[in-house]
Amino acid sequence: MERTRTVLWVSAHPEPASLSGSLRRDGITALRGSGHEVVESDLYAMDWDPVVRPDNLDRRGITGRVDVTRHGRRAVLEDAVPDDVAGEQAKLARADVVVVQFPLWWYGMPAILKGWFDRVLVSGFAFGKDPVTGRRLRFEQGPFRGTRALAVLTLGDRAASIGPRGKGGELTELLFGLLHGTFAYTGMDVLRPWALPSADFTDADGYLAARASLTSRLESLFAEQPIPYREQFTGDYTDQWELQPHVVPGETGLSVHVRR
Repeated sequence: MERTRTVLWVSAHPEPASLSGSLRRDGITALRGSGHEVVESDLYAMDWDPVVRPDNLDRRGITGRVDVTRHGRRAVLEDAVPDDVAGEQAKLARADVVVVQFPLWWYGMPAILKGWFDRVLVSGFAFGKDPVTGRRLRFEQGPFRGTRALAVLTLGDRAASIGPRGKGGELTELLFGLLHGTFAYTGMDVLRPWALPSADFTDADGYLAARASLTSRLESLFAEQPIPYREQFTGDYTDQWELQPHVVPGETGLSVHVRR
């Protein structure tokens, strides 16, 4: 019998009755119906504070010059992470899959979601160095190796505009900072994002089709192959994090960081 999997669903939309809110509820219902445990972080409902401040890096407080990386790592290692961050880190640490859902605003995440990453994925928890071995904790050595990550988006662009020749850019390249620079960087196995284009013009029939499409993706969370981003420490990159000259020579752009 397959063990119960835990899914952390992080969402960032201010209106529960929105299209995004409906997709969130239906997606979570489908996951639970398949036997998965779902833990939610509805950031607007939580009134999440997205801003990194000296008084929310370390619950003991910080005096003098603030070093976000150093003070964040110290708080993790000395068990002094603020309670709201500690709660989110505990959810993430036990998740088999992280679903991050948001509307694409100005071709990026809403500020409240960006601030969730800023405050939760601190050094010592999501990246850094092993304090005992000195091993660098990122990409294939990241602490979340084996955790799957799926981005679920609604966006105003038409489908063709986020295609290979679309003016919005191909979706995995448009989201490179999230998919590669955050998910893959922390060791996660990155699934291709699910997106609903022309969200503002979705009617009842369109919603039913979107719900079926999302549900289908959720059913395959543990079966589909992740995006094969290149590993950092196995020979493809120099010590300056640049591709070696012999790797796809003469080619440039974000696609070169995906194995073929």
